[in-house]
Amino acid sequence: MDFTNEDILRIALRQSAVDLSCAPEDFQRGENVVVASRADPGARRYLELPFACDLVSYGNNVVASVGEECRAAVTDYIGRFPPERCFETPALHVLDDALRPVGLRLCFMAEYFLPDLTALRPLDCPYELRILHPEDFAGLYTDAWSNALCEKRRTLDVLAVGAYDGGRLIGLAGCSADCDSMWQIGVDVLPGHRRRGVASALTSRLALEILARGKVPFYCAAWSNVRSVRNAIRSGFRPAWVELTAKSDAVVAEMNARRQPS
Repeated sequence: MDFTNEDILRIALRQSAVDLSCAPEDFQRGENVVVASRADPGARRYLELPFACDLVSYGNNVVASVGEECRAAVTDYIGRFPPERCFETPALHVLDDALRPVGLRLCFMAEYFLPDLTALRPLDCPYELRILHPEDFAGLYTDAWSNALCEKRRTLDVLAVGAYDGGRLIGLAGCSADCDSMWQIGVDVLPGHRRRGVASALTSRLALEILARGKVPFYCAAWSNVRSVRNAIRSGFRPAWVELTAKSDAVVAEMNARRQPS
């Protein structure tokens, strides 16, 4: 399938609408939209639905997909600040405080990227690149490749590109079939081989392979992960939407405990 940038954005909007239980055009309105979250078999497969509180902006407004227990608080919050301020401090403290009485805390914040077909192209790599398929992944579910492949969701890992130095794997970009139309890219490069263009060569090559299979690649990074954001831009991706998700107090506490240094 031959895509245009307009096709890619339209597919992403349609998927976000499934994820948030709204209409694709809601993300391009001039006013904010609040909807009741519900489960949908077409949603991204790693999402835990229905949401208690999930906010998305493609830049025009905020679409909030919520449970009834926090609808009033979220409606008030997104009505008080411009869309871009709703996703940053100090405004976020207002939302976090408003969610505490119902046992919720702000948890996940991320920026999502889509390929720009005017910028996406194969990039040079100083190492041999190989296309890998699920039958090649068996020994790769290790910490070294935990961004490229996900052990908990092995069945979603469908395609990868590896960089090899004399037969040794030193970089890996993998993608998961997170929904029917869009595959998410993750990438890892061994520390001794970074800053040589390996990550961007892997990411751009995998993105082109995904498009050739009739799917839309997308890329996710935390705002603070400067290396990952730089890789997205170098690889031909551009910012498309931002997302903020609240989780229960228990989930946030468990995640923080797990990430504490031992």
